[in-house]
Amino acid sequence: MIEMKVAGIALDAASRSPIVLLRDGSERRQLPIYIAQDQARAIIAALENQTPQRPLTHDLIVNLLEEWDMTLERVVIHSLQDNTFYAILTVRQGETKKELDARPSDAIAVALRTRSPIWVMEEVVADASIPVDRDADEAERQAFRDFLSNLSPEDFTHRGQSKSSES
Repeated sequence: MIEMKVAGIALDAASRSPIVLLRDGSERRQLPIYIAQDQARAIIAALENQTPQRPLTHDLIVNLLEEWDMTLERVVIHSLQDNTFYAILTVRQGETKKELDARPSDAIAVALRTRSPIWVMEEVVADASIPVDRDADEAERQAFRDFLSNLSPEDFTHRGQSKSSES
């Protein structure tokens, strides 16, 4: 799993639909997830630390967690099927831990309010993420190609002998 942070909300240029952008710790990969307008507003409110006069749905969930002495341990976006992302909330109350199915947008909105980590399965990142810095990615690939082109069979023999002599 890869821990990701909310980088912000964007709008799709063609459809004007909101997209929540999750970014990995290295800031090299970004995962765009299309969401509804209401969830976009809820995520923006959490990012901006806005407190509504009356609790909205995600605030109500946080209030319920607090009242029942429960903690949101983490959010996991675990799969992508037919262009739909799936997530779970891992909630703990004492020694009891439960996983609850949730839309990623709702899970993210609650995670931001509780300052809980957001994790994404590596397969989902591999399937749906986009590079943030294509130049850095290409430079890394080129450095690896250069490294490989400078290897000789003797490099492997030498490394193998030094390992076995250390044992």
